[in-house]
Amino acid sequence: MTKKKTCLLMVATTAAGLLLAISTFCQSTTSASLTGQVSSKEEGPMEGVLVSAKRLGSTVTVTVASDKQGRYSFPQNRLQPGEYSVQIRATGFEMNDPGIVKVTAEKTATVDLKLHPIEDFSAQLTSEEWLLSMPGTQEQKDYLLSCVNCHTLESSVRAHHTADEWVALFHRMAGYAQGSMATRPQLRVGTRDTVVPNPERDKKQAEFMTTISWTPGAYALKTLPRPTGKATHVIITEYDLPRRNAMPHDVILDSHGIAWYVDFGQQYLGELDPRTGEVVEYNVPVLKPNEPTGLLDLELDKQGNFWMGETLQGGVAKFDAKTHKFTTWSMPPEVNNDSTQVNMVAPWHDDVDGKVWLADAGSRDLHRLDLATGKIETIVLYPGGGRGHMTYDVDTDAQNNAYATDMSAQTIVKVDSKTLEITPYLTPTKGTAPRRGEMDAQDRYWFGEYRGNGIGMLDTRTGHFQEWPAPIPLTSSYDAEVDKNGDAWTAGMTTDRVLRLDTKSGQYTQYLLPRSTNIRRVYIDNTTTPVTFWVGSNHGASIVKLEPLD
Repeated sequence: MTKKKTCLLMVATTAAGLLLAISTFCQSTTSASLTGQVSSKEEGPMEGVLVSAKRLGSTVTVTVASDKQGRYSFPQNRLQPGEYSVQIRATGFEMNDPGIVKVTAEKTATVDLKLHPIEDFSAQLTSEEWLLSMPGTQEQKDYLLSCVNCHTLESSVRAHHTADEWVALFHRMAGYAQGSMATRPQLRVGTRDTVVPNPERDKKQAEFMTTISWTPGAYALKTLPRPTGKATHVIITEYDLPRRNAMPHDVILDSHGIAWYVDFGQQYLGELDPRTGEVVEYNVPVLKPNEPTGLLDLELDKQGNFWMGETLQGGVAKFDAKTHKFTTWSMPPEVNNDSTQVNMVAPWHDDVDGKVWLADAGSRDLHRLDLATGKIETIVLYPGGGRGHMTYDVDTDAQNNAYATDMSAQTIVKVDSKTLEITPYLTPTKGTAPRRGEMDAQDRYWFGEYRGNGIGMLDTRTGHFQEWPAPIPLTSSYDAEVDKNGDAWTAGMTTDRVLRLDTKSGQYTQYLLPRSTNIRRVYIDNTTTPVTFWVGSNHGASIVKLEPLD
């Protein structure tokens, strides 16, 4: 008799009071490929510990979280038969090595994981936890949010420099392009006009940096709590990319469920099949050979073609999904210089008037591409050069009116597609730094408040704002998107946490990711139930899929 039939027979012959317990046992033992309990002498059963399993030789890692009883469980359909290495994430703890775990088809492997505390757990801290731990004012800490673009704050706090050395370091770092990483820095060509010399500010910040240099015991380390309750009801899958210096910035899905991404540091458009883990990369044309390389925004138009902002290459590219050929447009010579930085492109409503909007972070202006003629016109948002402003994102409503975020002026700026009239909308909370977002089907613009620590929404039809502060400080929300159920999602570059907001109750669920994940663009797949969250690990050369179980 098979195991399934044995379970059914037991259930049929037991008393009613025992029926539910045996049914649950049968389900748990036959539906899991790997299970066990996570515990330590100090805490006993441990909730919210992330348990990751990776088959030897594979590029895919699957992660689950332990529940209130310390139980973790991998469903049968998530782990193929084979030998697996197991890792955990629980700040302040390490795991006694369980060795290689063997998973067999249609059987359940049981491996209990024993954890022990470690004295110096500083290497396990996120950038946000370093910000919470270090002494200093909010203003001094906010300055460091510019650093996490290229690296975590661990490298900053472990550095030991004099104030003068820190000033020199600030100036050197300001010369790197945004698509840089510690192992592959790229120097900008020319001078960034967005960086205003301020010797007094640099000196004060340099003096502050000398006070946060870390040695064990220098100051108390503060950590965020592990996930609990609903935040543990999740499965996370990571897909390693073939190039270890890949910097996946934006990740989106096409109509076939294939994940596509752009590389922030190099000229690659990537295609990942989540069913097999297979990756194909396409070389995006270089427009300016002497400028730093890299791509940022990735969007689909209504015809299924991919559009991407080529940042310091000074233009945009379109990838025909059928022919796999690129078409590119460079900025006109009169606005194309070393500062030109076309980060964002908005092709979703080009059927309205045949125009595609572009955002230039270098000039702080918007541009508009006429698809029929190939000509690009410039809409000057801030006459006089735009100092004190920082145009970052651009999105469009159903009439193809443009909405741009101004991080420095805390505004969302509308440009009427017919009259080109400019209307600014000031966010209710000061210092929000609206960074990036998505327009929903109701023409509501959802955005991340990078320095305001939360999610914002502008109803473009009424001009009314609504804001939801995040439950933890210094979240640095980069982007935001609302799903089909009305929940809004965000994440940032400091926390390794994905935040899901119930917009009706105002309650957040915080999902912790398995490893350091510099998060930028957030993407929601609404074709699944529950919805699925996708993001690129910008400094980890992987694509991350997060599946909430409820």
